[in-house]
Amino acid sequence: MPNAFSTSDSRTFTLKIATRGSPLALWQAEWVQKRILEQHPEITVELLILKTSGDRIQDRPLSEVGGKGLFIKELEGALLDNRADLAVHSMKDVPGFFPEGLEISVIAEREDPGDAWLSPKYGSIGNFPQGAVVGTSSLRRASQLKHHRPDLQIRSFRGNVQTRIRKLDQGEVDATVLAVAGLKRLDLEDRITEVLPMEWMLPAIGQGAIGIETRIGDQETLSRILHLNHQATCDCLLAERTLLIQMEGNCQIPLAGYCVLNGDELFLQGAIGDPEGISLLRYESHAPRQNAFKLGQEVAGWLLKNGGEEILQRVMLSGI
Repeated sequence: MPNAFSTSDSRTFTLKIATRGSPLALWQAEWVQKRILEQHPEITVELLILKTSGDRIQDRPLSEVGGKGLFIKELEGALLDNRADLAVHSMKDVPGFFPEGLEISVIAEREDPGDAWLSPKYGSIGNFPQGAVVGTSSLRRASQLKHHRPDLQIRSFRGNVQTRIRKLDQGEVDATVLAVAGLKRLDLEDRITEVLPMEWMLPAIGQGAIGIETRIGDQETLSRILHLNHQATCDCLLAERTLLIQMEGNCQIPLAGYCVLNGDELFLQGAIGDPEGISLLRYESHAPRQNAFKLGQEVAGWLLKNGGEEILQRVMLSGI
């Protein structure tokens, strides 16, 4: 099968980007497309829009049907059979392990990693009444919300950003939580009623960062996207994703992690909680940036030894 990185004549290359068709996914893919063309105006860059399993299955929580990896499975298939040369992902949707032959080769500079509280009826979470309904399908968000506010009712809430906002406006729930980065990218920042503090809501691993997945060894593609790589974000995500891998390697557990670079020192926070929010473990450590991998291992090790292993076992036994 011919490589998607083809020529229409001896001078012009065509580079194909696999992407989901949601507005946010298209924004991210078009952002990458524009950045490539700015650096390489001599080539053609096209989008290959695919519907993923995560987009098709909307009647069940992701944790019941395979986790956030369902949002990238079909995109990876397009890379493996050479229909596309690169795939653009939200890094928070990327599991810890990849199909053989693929890798995240570039990570762009991170946008705001935080979580936004949207409640047009009540405003801030401090004004939210006892027993009101929050829509989210994120085990991480549900666990942390329930830990701080056990009275809240959590309702499964699927769909892209605009769909969830529409459901919120129609009164299906009283509030929802969405990534600040996605709202900013879609010019929906004005819908945010409060940015939840990190003490309340530690972000998903990789939240706010865009990653580019390619075939290992595809230097032709890599040479045209390397300028998008942001080393500080890469170092932080190495620590975060090492934490993810050590804690089972998938996105189906109530796990959070966020790393920042201060000078040449990385500071990594990790948290894991049970789905009911009864137990919530948090730990922070730091290390020189060249020790990002060891830092992720250290934080994961502490969490596992101090109750995280038991939480993981309960989550698995519950079938979540």
